Amino acid sequence: MKPMTGHALVPVADQGDLVRYLSEINRFPLLSPEEEFQLAVSFYEHQDIHAAHRLVSSYLRYVVKIAKEYVDYGLRLMDLIQEGSLGLMQAVKKFNPYKGFRLATYAMWWIRAAIQEFILRSWSLVKIGTTAVQRKLFFSLRRNKSSIERLDQDEAATLGRKLGAKTQEILEMDGRLANRDDSLNRCTMDDGEEIQNLIPDVRANQEVLLLANENTTLNQKNATQALQTLNERERAIITWRILSDTPLTLEEIGRKLGVSRERIRQLEQRALAKMRQALCPAQVVSYSS
Repeated sequence: MKPMTGHALVPVADQGDLVRYLSEINRFPLLSPEEEFQLAVSFYEHQDIHAAHRLVSSYLRYVVKIAKEYVDYGLRLMDLIQEGSLGLMQAVKKFNPYKGFRLATYAMWWIRAAIQEFILRSWSLVKIGTTAVQRKLFFSLRRNKSSIERLDQDEAATLGRKLGAKTQEILEMDGRLANRDDSLNRCTMDDGEEIQNLIPDVRANQEVLLLANENTTLNQKNATQALQTLNERERAIITWRILSDTPLTLEEIGRKLGVSRERIRQLEQRALAKMRQALCPAQVVSYSS
């Protein structure tokens, strides 16, 4: 079925227009069982969009009634009505009038399912109900907790027996309910500024990053020049001991060069002193052979 058009079928988005919307849908007449059956047959057999439009319009008040049951979840009533209306349209699309029951009985499940799916999507960035049991537990727990802020072990066990769920499942879902995500786009109460605009940016600015990059380049250039002051054996020792990703021990280098561990230590200290002298010419350094 193509989306049905009509100014009253899609609720307005502004919360302030709720009263006007309710006034408009109340103008649609309720259908008698006979009228409902004839319209449902007309759409079921002939895809009569006008008949579907009348069926949906007559049940919009029913959507509002169901949506009001879910206002405690912290979502706008108009958004709940919007989702419930989509569920109603799906119910009309799939309704078989020959099965012997009223559209209200069939549509109730589609409306509730649409609203509950919307609540689960909106409640958390992390999917809160991954199984049918968890989805049922989410709504059952909300209804049964009343004014309790958080459940303790004994309360969870009692509620678990009532809902037919394990204590740990109750506690896990209670934790999800108690820590709903907040939006960075939400405005503060003081000046209406979005929260994300009040979070300080701790990243370094471009000037600091550029200076750090220039310092790194300069240090690499100076280190390369300092290495050029060393002889071949000294450069090898510094490379193996300091510049290598996996530095070698004094003993390992000694075996490579055929000298003692202590001699390698002396050569390393001499090479480092030469490099410091190259980097700081004013510094007086004496080399031991």
